[in-house]
Amino acid sequence: MSDYQHPYLLKRLERLNSIGVALSAERDNQRLLEMILLGAQEITNADGGTLYTIHEESHLKFEIMRNKTLNLALGGTTGQEIPFAPLPLYFEDGQPNLTTVASHATLNNKTINISDAYQTESFDFSGTRKFDEKTGYRSQSFLTIPMKNHESEVIGVLQLINAIDIDSGEIIPFSLANQSLVESLASQAAVAMTNQNLIAGLKDLFESFIELIADAIDQKSPYTGGHCRRVPELTMMLAQAAIDAKSGPLKDFTLDENELYELKVASWLHDCGKVTTPEAVMDKPTKLSSIFDRIELIEQRFDLLKQQAENDMLKKQLALLRNNASSTDLTAEFSLLQAELDAFRQQCDLDRDFLRTSNFGSESMTDEDQQRVRDIGMREFVDANGRKAKFLTDDELYNLSIVRGTLTAEERAVINSHIDVTISMLESLPYPRSLLRVPEYACGHHERMDGTGYPRGLTREQMSVPARMMGIADIFEALTSKDRPYKKAKTLSESLNILGRMKVNHHIDPDLFDIFIRDRIYLKYAELFLEPEQIDDVDHAMIPGYVP
Repeated sequence: MSDYQHPYLLKRLERLNSIGVALSAERDNQRLLEMILLGAQEITNADGGTLYTIHEESHLKFEIMRNKTLNLALGGTTGQEIPFAPLPLYFEDGQPNLTTVASHATLNNKTINISDAYQTESFDFSGTRKFDEKTGYRSQSFLTIPMKNHESEVIGVLQLINAIDIDSGEIIPFSLANQSLVESLASQAAVAMTNQNLIAGLKDLFESFIELIADAIDQKSPYTGGHCRRVPELTMMLAQAAIDAKSGPLKDFTLDENELYELKVASWLHDCGKVTTPEAVMDKPTKLSSIFDRIELIEQRFDLLKQQAENDMLKKQLALLRNNASSTDLTAEFSLLQAELDAFRQQCDLDRDFLRTSNFGSESMTDEDQQRVRDIGMREFVDANGRKAKFLTDDELYNLSIVRGTLTAEERAVINSHIDVTISMLESLPYPRSLLRVPEYACGHHERMDGTGYPRGLTREQMSVPARMMGIADIFEALTSKDRPYKKAKTLSESLNILGRMKVNHHIDPDLFDIFIRDRIYLKYAELFLEPEQIDDVDHAMIPGYVP
């Protein structure tokens, strides 16, 4: 009976097939490498082995080491680092390193089968002998097989030590049948490693591209810089807290590793539509900003108005002189005219300061302030053509009367349209099955639980839990952001008070809000991204709508 007909070999062939199937399904790199080495040891009954990978095309890096006799397990999922430096494939002068069996097999792309390392002079086994002297071990038979990818490039080396006879327990050379089996396994393993490397490479490229888009959006606007990076951090904090919940409405909520990654991708892309938003709108720091801040023209207009008032006074004084009034009456009239001019100038200065303040925008402009803007706008001055004109143009009046922030209704519609662009962009992509919900998650952060949000007016019941998380993360980041042009950064207590009112008004998910407060997600985020002066004491009992 030949080696290839031996029943034990047939079992090993079956085991080789099962290992090959397992290799193709494994996604964790460390477990994959372990599976390759342990599988090779199993089908050859080898006592020990090492798996190397090509590192920077110039070294063989120790990835996994195992030895049954020495009870040695290093690298891989053990968490135990291998205390050996990588093996150089080339010497400093550029010459190939053919002295060690592993580097020789790599550089020559060929299997090396050695019956007894102590009896060969073809390779340098001095390191092996030192290891044996230190441990009392006896390294004898070696089987070193390069692992080649689909382009016949060596991507790793599988080295087995000391084949054990299953009957006698003696150390024996690796048979040709065993060599053939391990070469087959090495080929399957190389395919699995290559596939995993390709998947990892594509994933890294995909994530880098996503971050590139987010960075481009953040760089585009100095006033929202960092938003696209901070929202994912906060979203994932809240997601993990919801997963960890042991009680409450979300105690059964869970996301697996792929679903968490799907949410992470969505949070990075939630504002990708802003790449099309005009900078003049997205970066509008004041109400009158266009190509420049038009408040400067209005300030010049106030100076002109005061100058024209002074000219009017001087004309009146000249008229009094021509009428030959008595000196007593003239002095009194002059004093009255000067007092009126001084009062007018003072009022101009007050109105100028008021418009300056109004121009910066606020959380809410009162009806009285809006009326004052209109009253100032109705004043008249003489323009360059000698005609009377309203002090404020219709457009200036419209912009200065903005109730919240610095954007008009039309400009806010342009800003809001970024979510429509985001939807269009994200829904046009050919997602793998594991990322199909990215558009849903990313495009729901402006929806409200009562259906009054945009762009689709979804209600809470129509939205998934991850999509609702995005809304809370987006709002809280905006409230605490220190780089918005129309408001100062809010403290934790101020931000949570506003967020609480939004829960009461059915704008955000109530269950997620309670977890956000109870697990102090806000504080974890604050310690990473907020200024020290923003991190004040928070009394949970004072937060509107919070249910412990």
